[in-house]
Amino acid sequence: MWRLWLLFDPRRTLIALFVFLFALALLIHFILLSTDKYNWIEGQKAPKAKSSQVMPAAPVTTVQAPAPTATQ
Repeated sequence: MWRLWLLFDPRRTLIALFVFLFALALLIHFILLSTDKYNWIEGQKAPKAKSSQVMPAAPVTTVQAPAPTATQ
């Protein structure tokens, strides 16, 4: 194994390795950011509606309590 370092300069080899690994890490992170499931910056997008029709809400009716009577 030590003869391998006689063929290659250790500093240049390690710098090239670190640059390659950093570029690979950036590539993987950008690929993950482009997906809906693993995008940690924008979060998950809301699911699309299955139909475009919207049902109206039922009318809300309120029942008033009787007014209190004054007794003496």
